[in-house]
Amino acid sequence: MEFIADGVVEAFWLLVRMDNETFSAIDVTVRTTSIAIFFSIVIGFPLGFILGFFNFRGRKTLRLISDTLLATPTVVIGLLVYAFISYRGPLGQYEMLFTLKGIVVGQTLLALPIIVSLSASAVEGMDRKLYYTLNSFGLTLPQMIFNVVWELRHALLAAAVTAYGRVIAEVGVAMMIGGNIKYHTRTITTAISLETSKGMFALGIALGIVLMTIAFIVNLSLHKLRVQAKQY
Repeated sequence: MEFIADGVVEAFWLLVRMDNETFSAIDVTVRTTSIAIFFSIVIGFPLGFILGFFNFRGRKTLRLISDTLLATPTVVIGLLVYAFISYRGPLGQYEMLFTLKGIVVGQTLLALPIIVSLSASAVEGMDRKLYYTLNSFGLTLPQMIFNVVWELRHALLAAAVTAYGRVIAEVGVAMMIGGNIKYHTRTITTAISLETSKGMFALGIALGIVLMTIAFIVNLSLHKLRVQAKQY
């Protein structure tokens, strides 16, 4: 157990000294995850709203597909993205393999089903009395959508926070698409995996502490959003 204690002490000093390798992985993780969540929100919220609000042919099938994709392993998403953006793939000309852009693409695809399904569930669970009340005001469709989104803002934010927590802790996409290149595409999770396999427990523990801190903040935010949603 002594090596664990030594690792914790050394990890503390790595964080205090703001070690370049440690904070490089943190920076890459936060940047790629934030950008991926932004794109997944821009694409996913409208799709989720359409699936939850409107009734059209094929809606249930699309919803089933979205819900099924929630359980897709990250390595499978990494494999699919790798096949498309590799030099022999249809998108190879864009040279996204082993780049931050490639990681963002993979993480966006990972977060998208979460955003779509949870936002669709939020819209479906909306009190129909609210819908009838808004409809009685004679609002236009854009006004109706705006008011529904505003009323569901806490649930939609909770969906985004849930997706963020899922993406920031994933390792399959970042490893397969990013290649775990030091100071370039290495994320917190891939760095922990590599350094632990090399016996470098201090860096792994330091990054593990950071990841757990982020996870705690994300879950605390999610809890507060759920509490606020219940109050409205």
